[in-house]
Amino acid sequence: MDSSAESRAVYGSEVAAGSGGRIAAVADDSAASRAGVVVGDRVLSADGAPLDDIIDWQWYSDGDQVALELEREPGERENVLLVREPGQPWGLDFADVLFDRVRTCRNSCAFCFMSQLPKGLRPALYLRDDDFRLSFLSGNFITLTNLTDADFTRIGEQQLSPLYVSLHAVDPEVRARLICAHEDRALERFDQLLAEGIDLHVQIVLVPGANDGEQLDRTLTWLAEREGVLSVGIVPLGYTRHQSTFAVGYEDRIDAAMVIEQVQRWQFAMRERDKVTWVHLADEFYLNARAPFPKTEWYDDFPQYENGIGLVRSFVDEALDLRAEITAALANLPAEQDSVTLITGVMAATTLAGALEACEGIGRVRLLAVGNRFFGGNVSVTGLLAGIDIVDAIAKHPHEGAYLLPDVVFNADGLTLDDMTLAQIAEQSGADIRLVSCTAGGLLFGLISAAPDSDQK
Repeated sequence: MDSSAESRAVYGSEVAAGSGGRIAAVADDSAASRAGVVVGDRVLSADGAPLDDIIDWQWYSDGDQVALELEREPGERENVLLVREPGQPWGLDFADVLFDRVRTCRNSCAFCFMSQLPKGLRPALYLRDDDFRLSFLSGNFITLTNLTDADFTRIGEQQLSPLYVSLHAVDPEVRARLICAHEDRALERFDQLLAEGIDLHVQIVLVPGANDGEQLDRTLTWLAEREGVLSVGIVPLGYTRHQSTFAVGYEDRIDAAMVIEQVQRWQFAMRERDKVTWVHLADEFYLNARAPFPKTEWYDDFPQYENGIGLVRSFVDEALDLRAEITAALANLPAEQDSVTLITGVMAATTLAGALEACEGIGRVRLLAVGNRFFGGNVSVTGLLAGIDIVDAIAKHPHEGAYLLPDVVFNADGLTLDDMTLAQIAEQSGADIRLVSCTAGGLLFGLISAAPDSDQK
């Protein structure tokens, strides 16, 4: 694991369980400050209970007073009592959401993307978390194969719901081939969690010839019989050139269309039964099949948006709402000069092209669809673009105007997957690069800022 702020905030410190959480901020005139808590203190326990993460803290401090055991310096401990008015915050923030080490995956999944990464990337990218706490806090998918009895007890006691589960298949032989778990009690754990009242969102990574077709129907049948399964997201196999196991996913138009047709039968059936679509396909299936996307209401409020399901529909809906503003911003750009270049991954290029055409942007804005040579394989989403590929694409297609680069290519520390910053990309490409969000609103802001008379540059 690296020492970046992103890694610390997401994965926690490299400390043992029970070491408590370090205080990163204390609000003035708060319960914490009045009790003498200062930045750098480590909270070891709350009301005598050791703390392993922010969830423990919230669970044990749910009252109007709480007794803390602090570590000021190594070996120097002090007990303090925090008292607050009802409804008031304690006035302290922790440096990490996890106070101990992240729980990692011991499986050897055949399709694991982390195992397909090139060598030499920052260590945090190779970390394969399988931590139920990050599932609850951040929506990370877990396999349930690395869940201990103590973990299960805690999930039920603290009602950590919903959780996000990667299930992939229910046939034992298929699971053995795909997941290669050290010990596979996932289906048993799945039912136990539901019995404890824990709602579950499920992910299925679809692998051609392994868990699709009849096996997918079998898995969906099993899931549909269980109350508490809130949604099922099906995403296609992703593979890079840094492996030799896979050479095809669902890039073929017919293959993608067959999956859409199969899942549509389930969607219609579930809407008839439960009034929700329930099972959703990743955007790649529709893009690869060149098929229309479902209507907004069929996404059930986008329960797996962060899993790449519904991003295009959401963008299109927002673009339609902003159509007049986007059209006006495009009209302010010099005509027939392609004064602005939108950088995108290959997958999103068609959607952006349609949006520009609908807003009369052809001839004023050009698209630069960047192929992913860094990862290769079938990786084509914008969020996995490497800085070097962006630089190379600009060099091959130089342009005098502004380049709009979606911020999704950077992490919280402002780094691409190959550790390049925005400044480095701009310096190496010699281009005027401006960062925008990957929403329609972000596109609008970028177009406005690129206008010759704009004061938002």
